[in-house]
Amino acid sequence: LRHSQRMEAVGRLAGGVAHDFNNLLQVINGYSDLLLEMVGHDAALKDIVERVRRAGGRAGSLTRQLLAFSRKQVLEPRTLDPADLVAEAQKMFMRLIGEDIEVCVERAATVWPVHVDPGQLEQVLMNLVVNARDAMPDGGRIVIETANAARGAGSGSPDDLPEGRYVRLSVTDSGHGIPPSVLPHIFEPFFTTKAQDRGTGLGLSTVHGIVIQSGGHVRVTSETGKGSTFDVFLPVAEGPVQAAAQPASPPRRGSETVLLVEDEEDIRIVCKRMLEHAGYTVLLASEPQQALQILNTHEHPIHLLLTDVVMPGGSGPALVRHLRALRPRTAVVYMSGYTEHASLRS
Repeated sequence: LRHSQRMEAVGRLAGGVAHDFNNLLQVINGYSDLLLEMVGHDAALKDIVERVRRAGGRAGSLTRQLLAFSRKQVLEPRTLDPADLVAEAQKMFMRLIGEDIEVCVERAATVWPVHVDPGQLEQVLMNLVVNARDAMPDGGRIVIETANAARGAGSGSPDDLPEGRYVRLSVTDSGHGIPPSVLPHIFEPFFTTKAQDRGTGLGLSTVHGIVIQSGGHVRVTSETGKGSTFDVFLPVAEGPVQAAAQPASPPRRGSETVLLVEDEEDIRIVCKRMLEHAGYTVLLASEPQQALQILNTHEHPIHLLLTDVVMPGGSGPALVRHLRALRPRTAVVYMSGYTEHASLRS
């Protein structure tokens, strides 16, 4: 119980840090995107901004790991063929590991579909492959296997896998293995046996958080000197495989008027500049009462209300209720760093 309470406390801390850090990254990455469009053909300046943007992207990846560990990441699942995802991700794996490591992908003849966030599942595989690589400093072999796995009544496994149908994704290495004294701790956040400059201790805790949040289970078996196997069990999805999302088309410029309501000044200003750069007229409000004054006094149409959800002095949903009475034709978009408000996307 005490261990569970400690993990819950660390999870809450990680989620809170990730939320605040995301606010900062929104400003950093937003201005980087603007600068990339403004630097023109100055190659040296463009290279500097691109490096800042890439660093912001890596920092965003770290916050996603924190959110995944704390199980507060907003998932965007779809029904997919996990073997196809593994085959596509294999190209990425080859850039991460050395030539002295052989990667073998094994796929069952038929693999059931699963309902998961593809980006999150890629991150699970990536973390497991990187861990396998680090366990083989002198080279070796990694086997990534995709297969079906059914659990019937009375056929439980060591991790008490519930009865049902699963897809098993396994990553096996021929490395040095995990000592028995270390095995109970490998999914704990910030626990690592790597050198200080080689890891954060978040990789396997992120794997655990993503798998559990996706309704699955993860199990590890290892023997010192003979390698390790990580088995990820994901419940089988009902229904057909969904097509992957198409790449976004270039953004269109606009001419409409947007009322932007955001209490964080830095976020408010960067959003305003990005919208104006895209051609929109922007009306600013730092809290709901100020937004209501604008709604009451602005003489021209307001085409969109872009509002934060939680603000001092009121909330986005409450503001929208007033908006419906004053300007029923105005569209609404919520934005929030709190993933508990993901249901507002409907």
